[in-house]
Amino acid sequence: MKYYTKKPAVLILKDGSVFHGSSIGKTGTSGGEICFNTSMTGYQEVYTDPSYYGQVVVNTTAHIGNYGVVDLEQESAKPTISGLVVHTFSTLASRKTASDRLQEYLEKHGIVGIADVDTRQLVRHIRTKGAMNCIISSEILDLEQLKAELDKVPDMDGLELASQVSTKETYELGPEDAAKRIAVLDLGIKKSIMSNLTERGCKLKVFPATTPYEEIAQWQPDGYFISNGPGDPGAMPYAVETVKNMLESNKPLFGICLGHQVLGLAVGANTYKMHHGHRGANQPVKNLVTGRSEITSQNHGFAVKSEDIIEKGKLKVTHVNLNDGTVEGFEMKDKPAFSVQYHPESSPGPHDSRYLFDHFIELLND
Repeated sequence: MKYYTKKPAVLILKDGSVFHGSSIGKTGTSGGEICFNTSMTGYQEVYTDPSYYGQVVVNTTAHIGNYGVVDLEQESAKPTISGLVVHTFSTLASRKTASDRLQEYLEKHGIVGIADVDTRQLVRHIRTKGAMNCIISSEILDLEQLKAELDKVPDMDGLELASQVSTKETYELGPEDAAKRIAVLDLGIKKSIMSNLTERGCKLKVFPATTPYEEIAQWQPDGYFISNGPGDPGAMPYAVETVKNMLESNKPLFGICLGHQVLGLAVGANTYKMHHGHRGANQPVKNLVTGRSEITSQNHGFAVKSEDIIEKGKLKVTHVNLNDGTVEGFEMKDKPAFSVQYHPESSPGPHDSRYLFDHFIELLND
């Protein structure tokens, strides 16, 4: 068995805050926007969610790595995070089914991380000061040199990232004899979202983020799905134009997370960067249609302005966040199109919201 000798590492935030700890993962230097995830389990699903591209993730759970990694639990081909911050890191894996320990997994995929950090203090700082850029290093410990490297990290506000994580080629999933065909615009889609659609008997054709509408429409789908993904939705006019054309077809359309934001932009609403976003598997949402509450899985740092939805009059708000009142879902009044800001595929997370996939199938059948 391979044992690890702890090496020093340092984390610097854009506001000058410094946190010292121990190196995990690859020895190196990496920067991005810092954010925190409150999920108690499912760290592998979090790290492989393409929506985290360009971000350094802080796990609020005290112990990370305990159960190792399993290939089947990946949401994409590899981890997409820019860095990792944890409190207590386990170099052992308790599950007999684990294909790797987390340390080897992070090393293999080039993820730089830091452990032995007071993540409670760090998260309280982010909640107060807001999301900001940061840098982790286990090879450069000189603070002034690291601050110079941190200045080179691009701001998330105005950053287009979806095209960088999207598929480069079209591909198909699901049964050939499926009754319904769904064209998927891949802005950074998770595998579990596609599984929820194929398990309901749908045939999917997944298109790269920048694919023109005319090319997508040639496949003659019964409906459209707009996926989750990273970056600023306001920096994606190509996707907004595609969704506008999809709406003109009057075919059912379903958007999740970034897809929700792009749909909002397509009908004239605006998006904004949140103070520190929502990330975790325990976010409370109220369904305004049924009056019931749902515990949801979320990962987003941008949101659609609620006042724009009311002003434009084309949308009806269907879900709101019970913590801060932000819009979590809406539907169009005159078209079979709807979206949610959170993740009903719940990977990781509770299954309260998977009925939304069934609702999409109902629209396709209608």
